[in-house]
Amino acid sequence: MFVRTILAMSLSCIFAGTTFAASTAEQPLNPQVISNTAVEDPIDPLATEASAAQSTLNATDTAITQQEQNDLNKASQTLDDLHKTEDTTADVGAAPTTAPTTTTPSQPVETTTTAAPKASWTLDGLNNATWYENIGKGQFPVYARAHVMLNNAHASPGAIDGTSGKNTLKAIASFQQMNGIKPTGILTQETWDALVARQGSRPAFVEYTITEADLKGPYAKSIPHDYAEQAKMKGLYYTRVSEMLGEKFHMDENFLKKLNPNATFNKAGEKLLVTNVRNDLPEDIHLIVAHKGAKQLYLFNKQNQMVGSFPATIGSADTPSPTGTYKITGVAPNPWYSYSPSNFIQGKNLKPLSLPPGPNGPVGNIWIGLSKKSFGIHGTPNPSTISKTASHGCIRLTNWDANDLGRKVRSGVTVKFLE
Repeated sequence: MFVRTILAMSLSCIFAGTTFAASTAEQPLNPQVISNTAVEDPIDPLATEASAAQSTLNATDTAITQQEQNDLNKASQTLDDLHKTEDTTADVGAAPTTAPTTTTPSQPVETTTTAAPKASWTLDGLNNATWYENIGKGQFPVYARAHVMLNNAHASPGAIDGTSGKNTLKAIASFQQMNGIKPTGILTQETWDALVARQGSRPAFVEYTITEADLKGPYAKSIPHDYAEQAKMKGLYYTRVSEMLGEKFHMDENFLKKLNPNATFNKAGEKLLVTNVRNDLPEDIHLIVAHKGAKQLYLFNKQNQMVGSFPATIGSADTPSPTGTYKITGVAPNPWYSYSPSNFIQGKNLKPLSLPPGPNGPVGNIWIGLSKKSFGIHGTPNPSTISKTASHGCIRLTNWDANDLGRKVRSGVTVKFLE
């Protein structure tokens, strides 16, 4: 078992003063305070019990073979072809919008085009939402159902919120690529039918009952901004039940609340309307391509077939992600986080600090290290901003996507950055 401590991770790829989160819904967190822990400077990006027991990847192990380079070239060509056909200016519903409809204050706001089939934000309404022409932009039950089906087909739309947008378009294009449909990113009848066939009889939305364990947590009253204060805490836990459940069900927290306007989120036995999502990527992840321009992470198997995609935040103009090709060196769940002022100064903290694990820790509750020192893949506490903001070099995914990837990826998997 990995120790619960990353002795150190460089903060060069993290926003100063920003806290991050990753889903612990499937991974109970029981951190132990470690005293007198030396924090190295400069910082070793990954140190685990497993890497100590086994020889870590050396220069030969991390070198890219000719066959791997050939595979990467083919994968890159696949993505070039995808992005040439993807209509990034299109409305995913292939029609302009008109005036908004009238809704109650507790309902998500939606816009509509011409006469469209009515679908309600109820369990039956969401599960029976169907495709129609000229859907338009906005927040619709048909998009909510599509988000769940895309998620379950390993074409992640990011935080599920039932709204059209770039992450929805990119998820549709990825699904189309993986299923032999021209990857335009437009939700066509053909695409909808393929999604429904892939989903089968499994409902997109289900009823969930809040349990005593959900309420027990642990939870933090708040997460202080100052790292010195965070270092004093037992764990950087969730601060509320709705935050935890949003991540558990891959949902935007505000969307979860809108679907359940009368919920208190503090009573055992209270019933909620939630998504019915998977947490199981394919086993055969052979190549990973981080496409900076598309703000996407693409997964390929040994047959050079795309088997998954995630929206991602990959560097920025000021602090770009690396270029070139690297290898996964290890995965550390529930890491301790080592702050070093040699990377940047947070607040008035001029000494190294060791921050405890938790979903609101600087790298969430998982770190996927790369052979490029100080760079890795991790989550964020703001899943709705993924691919819409910048990072300090690392690859950020939604918290659940990072955990999903971390459970299946292995050391030695090749990662290539494309512009």
